[in-house]
Amino acid sequence: MKKPAPAKPRRPRPGAGPVPTEIPSIPLAAGPKPHPAIGLGLWGLGRWGAEDEARTKATIGRAYEAGIRWFDTAEVYGGGRSERLLGEVLHRAVGSADDAFVVTKVSWEHLRPAQVRASLVNSLERLARRSVDLYLVHAPDPRVALRETMPALEALVRDGKVGAIGVSNFGVDDLEEAARHLTESRIVVNQVRYNLLDRDDAEPVREYCRAHGIVLEAYTPLARGLLNGRYLDGQRIPSNVRRLSERLLEPDREKETIARARALRDLAAEAGLPLAALALHWLRRQGAAPVFGASRPAQVDENLAAWAARPDDALLERADALARGDRA
Repeated sequence: MKKPAPAKPRRPRPGAGPVPTEIPSIPLAAGPKPHPAIGLGLWGLGRWGAEDEARTKATIGRAYEAGIRWFDTAEVYGGGRSERLLGEVLHRAVGSADDAFVVTKVSWEHLRPAQVRASLVNSLERLARRSVDLYLVHAPDPRVALRETMPALEALVRDGKVGAIGVSNFGVDDLEEAARHLTESRIVVNQVRYNLLDRDDAEPVREYCRAHGIVLEAYTPLARGLLNGRYLDGQRIPSNVRRLSERLLEPDREKETIARARALRDLAAEAGLPLAALALHWLRRQGAAPVFGASRPAQVDENLAAWAARPDDALLERADALARGDRA
């Protein structure tokens, strides 16, 4: 993967808030725009009541103001509400936020050709945009052959509705099968669950993606908050966090997971850095682009502060060893 090129800083308008963070970009193998190196994922924003939606809009607005340009959503997030809220915020931005890098996903339940096109039409309406920069297959569906889905995505690129196409939660076999059914386009992204503590599913595809010029997007880069220091001092872990943490917090792994996260926290404190800095920059060093979640504007600020505090390679190697359970 090519070394990320620094993005030009955006000149703030008077009274518009803090100077935006300079976020590098990663060249894509196809598509008109480069890919920002870090972004905001909109899956966990809000519970869709009036107060929740107001907080969600404030969080998206804060992210844009602070320099985030990559916004990741999907038609299934909140039954389309996530796309609608993102569209409402970006539509109000100067120039309708033409510099935003907007990613959405077609559901695994809508992978037949007519469904793919209809899903995008609906997503664009909610997003208040004529096109999206990147359109992903959210996950494969064993009931629908990729030979049906991928040409339908390629047709959307030809029509100018999609800048580039990618996938999510695809293993190597799925990636190879999907690529076989593209004639004019390329898969430019595979978005997978990937972090310091949970890497088993991502590692097998990482080298494949690197070899084929596919950007590896990492969701849950902070392990549901564990790599931001949450739940490490005996606090009750909410049931939804347990459910979504896959294997990390299963009864036979929870004690060791917490111990490794505490060791990482101690290492970060020793270096005078936020714990999240180790997590985000370990992913960067692995060639992955993290997409973090936030439910409040302050969390955007915290994560961007962690991104700005760049650890050196030796510290990241120590973090990698601790996360694997190597105490030496």
